[in-house]
Amino acid sequence: MKALVLGGTGFIGGQIARAALAAGYGVRVLRRRPIVGALRDVASQIEWVQGDLDDPEALAAAVDGCELLFHAAAHYPTHSRDIPGQVAYAQAQMGRVLAAARRAGVARLLYTSSLTTVGPPSQPGRLADERDFYTPGRSGSAYYEAKFAMEQMALAAAADGLPVLILLPTAVFGPGDVKPTTGQLLLEVARGRVPVYFDATLNVVDGRDVAAAHIAAVERGRVGQRYLIGGHNLTLHQLLVTAAHAAGVTPPRLKIPRSVVDALIRLTDALPRFQLPENVRTLRFWQPLSTLKAERELGLAARPFDATARDTLAWFVEAGLLGDRG
Repeated sequence: MKALVLGGTGFIGGQIARAALAAGYGVRVLRRRPIVGALRDVASQIEWVQGDLDDPEALAAAVDGCELLFHAAAHYPTHSRDIPGQVAYAQAQMGRVLAAARRAGVARLLYTSSLTTVGPPSQPGRLADERDFYTPGRSGSAYYEAKFAMEQMALAAAADGLPVLILLPTAVFGPGDVKPTTGQLLLEVARGRVPVYFDATLNVVDGRDVAAAHIAAVERGRVGQRYLIGGHNLTLHQLLVTAAHAAGVTPPRLKIPRSVVDALIRLTDALPRFQLPENVRTLRFWQPLSTLKAERELGLAARPFDATARDTLAWFVEAGLLGDRG
């Protein structure tokens, strides 16, 4: 079976490509530039195709002959200027991917969405899960709006007969975070640059476990379903302490009141030329999550976060992003 991976030179897409190779699939990766991301050791096993998601002809050629399409390259807004424009761009890009998949007659399209499309629990007394949806317009975040809009397109395509499954990774850490993305937090902890913390809870997961869930979804997932792919609900303090222990540095000890953080977010939102990172600006949407559906249907099994932290930092050292801690 041949699989096309969109986003294979990135973090999650790279882990999906690696897992697909291990599962015995032929793997093709569409890339904008002649880079291999974190796949250097398996690059010779991959069929590389030049192109991007804004080129319908390149997309059509890339997916031609592939039974599987892993889409881990959806638009990723990094700021919230011109939200309508960014959402429109994301929708146009998603439309091209869905059209290419439909024309190619893929057996499965596995779309990597985001935890941000999950809203608060709709019933009291339970954790939020796949039944809960983000309400558009609540966040003031282009990232939240774009991810929700693209996921709705994927669900509509599934309802219209395209075999789409949607996987929603939580906060992903692990080896292969080439940019880095979420792993930047672990880098800053290891460098001793995170002396404070505040009250917040989030779900964290290893990128390798996210990739394994994508492969499991090929055989076990149900078309048209959303699957939260997570691991452990941790307070921010627990996460930072675990990362500090893995790095051999002193954990943060100073707690900043949540009210101060919220006031800072409001202040910076009022300054047109200065914005906090999107994941901080949307702090009020952080929440613990339930991954029982993916555990039950896909066999999701999350490794301990301390192992993820150690492996991630070791990978950063090997990649030259962090000095030798030994």
